Amino acid sequence: MTHGVKVTFVDPDSSRELAHRIVARGTMVLDAALEAGIDVTATCGRRGRCRSCRVRAVSGEIAPPTLQDTIQLGPDGVRERYRLSCQMPVVADCTVAAMPVRNELGHQIMADAGVFSPGAMPLDCGVEKRVIRAEAPQDENHQTSDIEQVLACLPAGTSRDVPFSVYRKLPAVLREELGRLTVTTFQDRIIDIEAGETSEHMYGLALDIGTTTVVGSLHKLRTGEQLASQGAVNTQAVFGGDLMSRIAYAQFDVKKLQVLRVRILNQVNEFIGAMTQQAQVAPEHLYKIVVTGNTCMHHLFLGIDTSYVGLAPYAPVVRDPLVIPAGEIPLKKAPNARVCLLPILAGFVGADTIAGIIATRIYESESIRLLVDIGTNGEVVLGSRDRLLVCSAPAGPTFEGGQVRHGMRGAVGAIERVSIDEDIACEVIGDAPAIGICGSGLIDAVAKMRDAGILDAAGRLWRPGVRPLAEALRSRIVQDGESRAFVLVRSAQGGRGEDVLLTQNDIRQLQLAKAAIYGGVMMLQRIMDVTDDRIEEVMLSGGFGNYVSIESAVRIGLLPPVPVARVSYVGNTALLGAQLALMSETERARAFDIARNIEHVALATRPEFQDIFVDACRLGVL
Repeated sequence: MTHGVKVTFVDPDSSRELAHRIVARGTMVLDAALEAGIDVTATCGRRGRCRSCRVRAVSGEIAPPTLQDTIQLGPDGVRERYRLSCQMPVVADCTVAAMPVRNELGHQIMADAGVFSPGAMPLDCGVEKRVIRAEAPQDENHQTSDIEQVLACLPAGTSRDVPFSVYRKLPAVLREELGRLTVTTFQDRIIDIEAGETSEHMYGLALDIGTTTVVGSLHKLRTGEQLASQGAVNTQAVFGGDLMSRIAYAQFDVKKLQVLRVRILNQVNEFIGAMTQQAQVAPEHLYKIVVTGNTCMHHLFLGIDTSYVGLAPYAPVVRDPLVIPAGEIPLKKAPNARVCLLPILAGFVGADTIAGIIATRIYESESIRLLVDIGTNGEVVLGSRDRLLVCSAPAGPTFEGGQVRHGMRGAVGAIERVSIDEDIACEVIGDAPAIGICGSGLIDAVAKMRDAGILDAAGRLWRPGVRPLAEALRSRIVQDGESRAFVLVRSAQGGRGEDVLLTQNDIRQLQLAKAAIYGGVMMLQRIMDVTDDRIEEVMLSGGFGNYVSIESAVRIGLLPPVPVARVSYVGNTALLGAQLALMSETERARAFDIARNIEHVALATRPEFQDIFVDACRLGVL
């Protein structure tokens, strides 16, 4: 069942409780504060464009930072658990302090929209709009041209390399409003020209093209304000739930490569259309799109052959950051945009990992931190500002419900949480009858079954004579062909018309998936000679990672055995990194520096990894 969560508000100086409120998950902290009688000012109208509604999370699990949090409060601020209450949904019981407008933590905090404190992220998106007045050529004795007249009104560094689309528009535009026009440049190169003044209409898009899902957000480039968002299952998934399946499908077959490419291009074009319509933005005013994703998704998006990415030594065709006119890809819904693709590190460590490193600032950390992206194609990053290691940890589709008898994605009817006492109780998404189990429910179920003695460390289901077990739990262990299974929900209470089972094979699939992740962690720890106690923070990223019970993940050995307080959710860092690169060319350049300096560890080439993987299959220890 879905329950309310408690938000407690305390005085920022004395920590004295001021009020508390029980609210539904997803309620914004600002709304909870107002309901509780706590006055929190939202100067910018809840758009995340000022700092007046900021709060500090004193305790409890909190939502990952958004782009607006990072822009207004700076990377240090969000790391110190400051958030904008208008952007912060309540995800669990927590205690927060509403912060007055004053000097704090060495920052000069200002409540004015658009004024940034020292340390906050600067906005240097690379796109500029200039309103000029250019005179059309008047004298045939004066050797000039329309474009020369325009360039004469722009800064000296403006490139003379002008797209043909601009040449085609220029004759009419230059003469439409007596030469008053708006010129848009990206990196000092003209990309669009319009009659009159359109300087306020400047937008960009961040996209994370994942193996399983595609997510995107549309932003004002002047402020970073998010105007729309979109998310959906990657339409390529019908050709395989994991990367290798899709690579195999299109290997050495140009027509099948095009099938996959058309799928993702159509989906991205639909995203652009939906978001621009939602935000009431003209697609012509989209000027910058930052795309991140793993190496395979990157190549398929561009129509680059992935055949050799799937063969040793798994080399990508290109690793450098790219800037491509949207029309060349083609993204027909964004005719004037420049598409910026972040750099790739290796065949199975892509731009999404680089984006995650940017978003979490692990590259500037003084102490050892661990970033774990739990997903179909997981990645692990370990290190600090002194040294960073990364590896690919291909968990496969298990965490998305694949290869599990009654597995499913996190949707209505999926078991997402489990508790076991004398019997089992399941929490189901949407409070609907259970029809299956999603990845977070699978991890929770196995952890609770381990605690209850239903499973041993090797993942075997309970057998008579091994240890005592409550009768209600014993009755749930049933024969499943030549194997056995555990009944999570009986047919009478479920929505399938049959029992919802967790089979012995399902448990084995989870062990293999979690061993891929934790084995990668252990390998990097061994190379860097880092013990568990030296890891200051474990950061869980990715859409799936944010739904996992930290306690259960540690319990089954998906994560290192560190105190739960050292584990935090950091959200979809691939998308956040793309958003940062969208708003800042400094951050986009940083991505290239990180890609050049990070050390990639190929697990398959390490002889010791086989033994590490076997150890990582164990379901924790009692």
